[in-house]
Amino acid sequence: MTSSRGRGLIIGALVLLLAWLVAWPLVLTLVGGLRDAGAWSLVHVRAFLDRPTELAALWGSLWIALASVALAAAIGVPLAFFFSRYDFPGRRILGAMVALPAVLPPLVGVLAFMFLFGESGFLAHLVRRIFSLEAAPWRLAGWPAILLVHGYSMFVYFYLFTRAGLASIDASVWEAAASLGASRTRTVTRVVLPLLRPHLVGAALLTFMTSLASFSAPYLFGGGFRVMTTQIVATRLNGDDGLAMVETTALTLVALAALWLLRRTDTDTGAGGSKGTAPARVAFRKPAVRTLITMTGWLVVAVLLLPHVTLLLVSLVPAGTWTTEALPPVYTTGNYLTLIHDPVRARPLVNSLWMATAATVASVGIALAAALVASRRRSGGARAIEALLAMPWAVPGTVFAIALAAAFSVNQPLALRFVLVGTLLLLPLAYTIRNLPITSRALFAGVRRLDPALGDAAASLGAGRWRSLWRVTLPLLRPSLVAGATLAFVTAFGDFVTSILLYTYDTRPISLEILSSLRQSDVGVAAAYGVVLMLVSTVVFALGADRGSSG
Repeated sequence: MTSSRGRGLIIGALVLLLAWLVAWPLVLTLVGGLRDAGAWSLVHVRAFLDRPTELAALWGSLWIALASVALAAAIGVPLAFFFSRYDFPGRRILGAMVALPAVLPPLVGVLAFMFLFGESGFLAHLVRRIFSLEAAPWRLAGWPAILLVHGYSMFVYFYLFTRAGLASIDASVWEAAASLGASRTRTVTRVVLPLLRPHLVGAALLTFMTSLASFSAPYLFGGGFRVMTTQIVATRLNGDDGLAMVETTALTLVALAALWLLRRTDTDTGAGGSKGTAPARVAFRKPAVRTLITMTGWLVVAVLLLPHVTLLLVSLVPAGTWTTEALPPVYTTGNYLTLIHDPVRARPLVNSLWMATAATVASVGIALAAALVASRRRSGGARAIEALLAMPWAVPGTVFAIALAAAFSVNQPLALRFVLVGTLLLLPLAYTIRNLPITSRALFAGVRRLDPALGDAAASLGAGRWRSLWRVTLPLLRPSLVAGATLAFVTAFGDFVTSILLYTYDTRPISLEILSSLRQSDVGVAAAYGVVLMLVSTVVFALGADRGSSG
């Protein structure tokens, strides 16, 4: 009785905490868009509907997200089949390297594309030199540039989801289709793809929501092409907070509607049954064909890793030495030394490290408490906790940044509003809230896999509740804890969209220092920051995979 009552109190406290952190700022933003001069008014809504640029930005966000899903699927699904179904030398290591674009934080990926494909990038200099051109034959701007970046960075979702789905399909499925006379193409289109439907819908959902919330690529490459994330920031900087709140609400409604529609399509479980027998990979007997397929695999990986190499190369270029040459004429490690020896340059590194660490600890703590008390319950409180934990994922980062800035810009204790804007707390708090979906999904899944009998066995041996938690539950949750913490840290460490709206000079992160360096034409230092972001993300992922592999 006491245990059940205590669990209910904890659930109630978590619901109130999450409602205050997640739902309350969004409600205040909605209300703010419906008020003007202290009274209820639709003036901001009418301004939004009357301006063609606003509706164009909303439509731009929607169709770019849909086009990104199509492009990412066109790249990721064939690659997954290629590296899963065919056997050739180096297949395993190449298949792992294909997923490396995932370690590039959004802003760093955009930065790498700028140096590689931009008008003053490596390829443009090379083409100008070969064909003796005075100017670059292309311009990396507008929706084609945004789609290029989105396709490169988001195909990984389809690649990983499809590979996981192919691994779960039993060999008997392929054999049965072949025995009935189906060709390989017909087997894939009529049998395999329907079984992959849940995986494809999951990848499409993740790609759509990520693209809809994308800010880095539209901000740096958009030019005259408008999307709602950049429109919100521009409106906010112009001081029209009421209109910004209406824009925020409009983008939120589009995101939630798209989330509902995409989830409605996932009605088929795709279960075909599995006996645990993996299908045999297609082997190439002819040496020439085998060599060609192997070279194709290495070529694909080389193309995908070009942005990483480009970023590393530019980070070694001294300021003002690379102008029109195809390759930089001089190289130095001075850009990296600047990040260490210059206190102004080093401060963003320290800021990003402590804020990402604090946000990771806080989000893991909240998610762990929620998973332990609510993951196996079907009460209204438990369902409310799960819904509130998932909400920051469904709402674009720009929207949440505006909502937090609006909620915590005034001191109204009775309304649970406190002045956090301009303090050291707001940005780590924003990172924490944005990380809650990541950490909670990992921990809820981990807790649900645990056998409840383990806790009963520990209690029967005299272990108290806290000792059982510390000695039994947490060690078994180690893989889930590490997975959630790893993704949360990397996400917060490279965040740009939330940071640009909420940072102060004392809390400026690496992403904002990269933007500042670009504006000062200090591309070497900007690239060095990008390499540091990339290396830290890679190291954290590697440590997470090692530490979380046992438990």
